[in-house]
Amino acid sequence: MKTNRIGRTAVDVTEVSFGCASVGNLYREITDDDARAVLETAWRGGIRYFDTAPHYGRGLSEMRLGRFFEGRTGYAVSTKVGRILSPAAEPIAEVDGFVKPAQNDVHYDYSGDGIEESLEQSFQRLGRTHIDIVYVHDIGEYTHGSGNAAHMEDFLGSGYERLVRLKEAGRIGAFGLGVNECQVCLDVMDHGPIDVILLAGRLTLLDRSAEAELVPRCRKTETSLVLGGIFNSGILATGPVDGATYDYGPAPQAVLDQVAALQTEAERLGLTLPTAALQFAKRHPASASVLIGTAKPATLSRNLEALQADIPAEADRLLG
Repeated sequence: MKTNRIGRTAVDVTEVSFGCASVGNLYREITDDDARAVLETAWRGGIRYFDTAPHYGRGLSEMRLGRFFEGRTGYAVSTKVGRILSPAAEPIAEVDGFVKPAQNDVHYDYSGDGIEESLEQSFQRLGRTHIDIVYVHDIGEYTHGSGNAAHMEDFLGSGYERLVRLKEAGRIGAFGLGVNECQVCLDVMDHGPIDVILLAGRLTLLDRSAEAELVPRCRKTETSLVLGGIFNSGILATGPVDGATYDYGPAPQAVLDQVAALQTEAERLGLTLPTAALQFAKRHPASASVLIGTAKPATLSRNLEALQADIPAEADRLLG
């Protein structure tokens, strides 16, 4: 599988990557064997870049991924900072969409000390002393609303500089943001350079809002983009069906209408809507890697096949 360099760093990632929220029991419980099976499918499919986070199952995803990595070499891994885990005060059956997570409570901390503590915990769960990419997770008003100002003060006051020092010390290979919005990326880039952004849902077949300011800024600063949320939380996979979700909620009528038009055009070209969504992300000139995730090996295999499909030249207008 083709690889791309992250920013000006020495980190290379495969053009397709595996997002490990699902192996943290996102929306449904899976067994350790189930998790290993889907990770093995990704590996056999040529994927050598895996993304995880403490948030995914309160550490469960990192622990399962760490066990999967035992005895393997030649891969890149990213995790995230901004959340610190601690033993749960009460049993947790489900939280934040994760079923039967690891029994940990969580609090946000984007300060330098908080970032380093979060990273040290991830080192232990992943069984590593070096992590290729570290993303500052979910900072911004999309997640924190009016409370984001305090988190930004912590991050810009000491968190950003701590990441610079961790990179200089060789403990991490690259750093950036893992977010669902464009503006916070521009705000942080005003403060200082970052290597990469994992951007969820803002550069897709449906939502191309990142092209207005963020993509040109990334091109100018040689900041890489890893594209997540390429189905916009579901609707580009299911189509405009009853109950379709967009941005983690019910899709409004205007979005349903827009997706219906996209689906009609894709089918006219001989493509399914999910294939068009996958191919858009892979083909976008700003994309260093397309992040896909599922708990089902069959679904992953189907998506990998769609990413390798022959696309008619006349589809360029839809996908370009």
